[in-house]
Order: sequence, then structure tokens, then C-alpha cells
Amino acid sequence: MLPVIYDGTGQAQAERFTLRAGKLSLVYEAGLIRYVSAGNREILRGVYAAVRDQNWDTIPGVLRDVSVDAQADSFHVRFTSEHQQGELHFVWHGEIVGTADSTIRFTFAGTAQSTLQTNRTGFCILHPMTLGGQACVIEHADGSIETGVFPDKVAPVPPYSNIRTIRHAVLPGVDAEVRMEGDLYELEDQRNWSDASYKTYCTLHQQPQPVTLVAGATINQSVTIRLLGDPADVPLVKQGNILTINPAQRLKIPFIGLGMASHDEPLTEREYERLAALYLGHFRHELYFTDDMEDRLYEAVEDANVLEIDLEVGAHFGENLRAELARLNKALEDLDHGDLYILVRRHGEGATNPETFKLVQEALDDLQSVFLVAGTDDNFETLNVERWPAGLAERAWYTSTPQVHAFDNSTMIETFPAMASVAAFAREITGAAVMVSPITLKPRWDRAVVREMLAAGKLPGDVDVRQTSLFGAGWVVGVIGALARGGAESATFFETTGVYGVMESDYGTPFADQFPSHPGRVYPMWHVFADVGEFMEGRVLASDSSQPLVFNGLALREGSRYRVLVANHTVEPQAVTIIGLDGRWSLKALDETTAESALSDPEGYRDSAGQVVEAEDGRLVIELRPYAIARLDKV
Repeated sequence: MLPVIYDGTGQAQAERFTLRAGKLSLVYEAGLIRYVSAGNREILRGVYAAVRDQNWDTIPGVLRDVSVDAQADSFHVRFTSEHQQGELHFVWHGEIVGTADSTIRFTFAGTAQSTLQTNRTGFCILHPMTLGGQACVIEHADGSIETGVFPDKVAPVPPYSNIRTIRHAVLPGVDAEVRMEGDLYELEDQRNWSDASYKTYCTLHQQPQPVTLVAGATINQSVTIRLLGDPADVPLVKQGNILTINPAQRLKIPFIGLGMASHDEPLTEREYERLAALYLGHFRHELYFTDDMEDRLYEAVEDANVLEIDLEVGAHFGENLRAELARLNKALEDLDHGDLYILVRRHGEGATNPETFKLVQEALDDLQSVFLVAGTDDNFETLNVERWPAGLAERAWYTSTPQVHAFDNSTMIETFPAMASVAAFAREITGAAVMVSPITLKPRWDRAVVREMLAAGKLPGDVDVRQTSLFGAGWVVGVIGALARGGAESATFFETTGVYGVMESDYGTPFADQFPSHPGRVYPMWHVFADVGEFMEGRVLASDSSQPLVFNGLALREGSRYRVLVANHTVEPQAVTIIGLDGRWSLKALDETTAESALSDPEGYRDSAGQVVEAEDGRLVIELRPYAIARLDKV
């Protein structure tokens, strides 16, 4: 058992194997392959097989009979994966063979054990987003050839369909080819959902879905990856952990806010004090036109006023728009509020319809300090597809979560560059300031439903135990840096307290057997928000991680004050060399050795002295325990 503080589970991650097939290398993990590379050139981010039901839910599999035979330049992996949920029962056998001629073949042989309905059961192939703008050659299923590029800007619709092979250059004279057989395949831009990849999947969008498989029906597919040309000169590259800081390039820190708690317990005096220590810019309140709408809005305004911050209102309009607007107008006229941002959402609309937005503008035009925001309570993909006329709104919003298609720690860390790219592209297509709201670990359930479940003592399925973990705190470090690079105006994370919060409420949780928290304690991510909040009047200094899937940094400056946060995203200890520092620094680490004091007495922990370390020749080496977050302050 690992410490629960690591990632909230206390469970060891699946074992990883680094394998080689000639000049190709990859990581095998729990029935999938990751990071297929030739030297330091990543060819594929991953290949995996998904079993999905008729609702697009991915049904997890249980592996058995796993064997891994690894040689110096070849390997052979076998396993069986069984997927069972409700009436769905599907079993497939996987085989992955790597040979010395730089070829990898992954086969999928599955059988329906029951009659079932499914959407896209079979392979998904992920090309890394670093290929954006690079030329590729597509061979279609009918044998025709198309030349094109991997999309540079986030593509709203699949750019290529009916694919048999995708080929692109890796090095001069060396190409990588990926061949898919057993179904028709299509490529879409996964950055729409914050994945850092282009995904080629089986079963085309336009084909009838779901598909009924009778018991005994089989699915057989294969994916073959190979190097073409002369791969003899492909270098073998070993990279160290180097964080390079560029103080000349400075970025705006997004205004940071939190969602208001979905549970009904009011904030206590101590909770107000701990929220004040984060120097937040705003709260987000979910407004439904229920009988108690006015009372809940009044409470939200009061909480924001106590902390002297702004209020985002996610307004859930329905069919009776004019009546709801009249009711909201009256409620706001009677309230003493600061700046208030209304995120216009109407039932049945993916992104804000321009006509809806104009009606809201007309109805609320006379209100002071009220600003309207157009966007979507869905992923960026909805905003990308349902684009509105230029100049409709001065601000635009969309939500973000790292767990739309996969749910493991590594996938969540991979999302950072995609989040930066999406924020920048959202600014481009809307011509508006971008607000990412909310940012959650899991795809968010409707808050009205969540509130009912919590009141009934039921733990909603969109709760993630990583909320309370060091891993979750390190993920926040990466997200803030990504959104700063993308130029986001503001970022609304999680909630204030409770199972979605940055700290447990003083009242505690009824889910202690399912959710690792204690009454009155903060979560590790609270310290990250405090670390950044203390520099909110400053800037982010550009930084570059040599291995962003292993660690990331966030460098901050405000006047003569400097702070650097470094997060280890792995269960292994890491040594990181920071380049671009000079002089003496105070080092404090949040890890399993300090978590008890940091979470139970956060004020005392923050006031305690750190270890003084000194950079030499512009370099400083720090040691990070598993999932640790180090904070360096210039002395």
C-alpha cells in the first residue's frame, strides 16, 4: 500500500515495461502502449482498445493471463481483457509483437459474451499534438492517396476519414507508418477535449450507432507501426530533468476563482479566513430558477462581498426565458453586489445562441456592474463547432476536464499543452477574453442533481479522490502554467469546501469511508492556490520542462519577489536541475513527510522557515519525493 496522500487511492499504479523493437521504443502498461518513439521523436502518444456501451461510457476491463517477454531489440506481450457491466459482457485477447526491424504489431481479437449494444469497440491510436502543422500522407480504405497536414489550429470536425494508413516524416530519410485493419478509421482533433493528441478511431461518425453485437459475434482488428527508410542513424537520447526559466518572457497570471460548494453547509469563520488567504478573484455560483433562487443568489453575493471578490453566475435559463430574465433582473436590482459576470446558458443550447445572448443583453442592460459572458458549459469542442458571429461578446467561457477519454494519472498530466493551445485558439475564434470555468478533475454532473444527491447522503460519481492528494496539487501547478501560456483571462477551479473543494469543511464529510478527508483540514492544492495567490499582482515567468510528463514548474515574479514551484508528477523520486536562478533561496517541500502539518495546520506550515539553498553558476538541483511540490522563494 502506498500513502493515500500520493494520489488519494493508496494503490500502486500498474507496472510499466520499457520495450524496444529495433529503433523504436515504447512503454507497455496494463493492456496499452504509450510513447512510441524513435530516439527523441515521439511517433505515437498511445494505442489502446476501448469497449464502450450505447451511451459512450467506457467500460473498464480486468486483465488476466498477462505475459511480457522482453529482449534487447524485440518483445512479445500477451493478455486477456474482460469487460463486464450490467448486461454488457465482452472479452478480447491482445497481442503486441515488436521485432528488430523496427516494426510493432498490436492485434485485438474480441468476442461478445452477451448480446450488447456498443459505440466504437476497438482500437484508438493517438498521434501527439507536437505533430501539428506537419505534413502527412493518408492512404484511404479504397487505396486512394491524400496528402495533407496534422491540423495546426484545433480542428472542429474530423479532417480525415476512411483511413487505412497514416505516414509522416520522423527524421530526414526516415518515415513512420501506422496501418490500421479490421474496420474503417477516422481522425479527430482531441485537443477539443483537452487531450494532447489526434485520435484515429474505428467506426466512422456517419455510420449507424450504436451497433448491436449478438452473443458470439467477433471483432478482429490490428495496428502496425513501422519505420520506413534507413533508421540506422536514429539516435538514442537520454534526457535529464531540467527546468529552464526565462525571466525575460513574462505572462499574465489568470484571475483565479473557485466554485461555491455544492453542499448546503454555510462557510465558517475559519473557512472564510482560509479562502481569504488564497487572494481569489471570484466565486462561481450555479443559478437555477427554482423557488429558492433569490435566497441562494443572495447567499452567494454575501459570500463574495465578505471576501471582496467578484461573482460568476452560471445562469441556467430554460424555455420561459423572458419571465426568468424579469425575475433575475428584479433580484439583482435588490442586491448590493460587486462586479458580477453572468455566464449565459440555456437548456437545449450547446453554446450560447446569439439570439439568446441578445435577449439577455436587452433585459439586463440597465444593471450596473453586470457583465455578460457567452460560451458553453461543455468542453471547448462545443464552442469550436457552434461558432458565433465576431463581436457577439467581450468574454467567452468553456469548461475543462482532463478525463473525457481516459482516466489515469499519466493522461491527466498529458493535457497541459492542449489546455494552453485551446485557450489561445478560443481567444482567436471568439475575439474575446477567455474564461475557463469550471476546471474539474472529472466531467462535471449537473449541480442541481449533485446537490440533491449530497443532501440524500449519496456520493456523486463525478467526485475524484485525487482532489485531496499531492498528485492533484501538482496537476493544478501544471494547469495554471498552461492557462497562463494560453492567455486565459480567468480560471475557475473546483469548489470552496467538501468533496469538490480545496479543503474539507469544518463539518466533515459523511463519505469518510469513500473519500480521504478530515474535518477542518485543507487539501494539498490549497497550498498551491495560496502560493500563486500571494503573487497575483505579478507575472508568470516562462519556464520549460525537459520532461513535462515527469515534472513541471511555475515561476512567479512580483516586483523584487521571486517564487518557483516544481511539481513531481510521478510515484518515483526525481532530481530536478533548475537553470536560470542565482543567489540564495528558501526551499520548502510539500510531500508525505510534511503533509500532516501542512494540512492540519496550514497557517503554521506556511509561517515555518524553509531550508536555505544556494544556486551555483545559475543552477540549482533539488530532490523531490514522490508527487512532491517544492516551493522556492528568493531570499
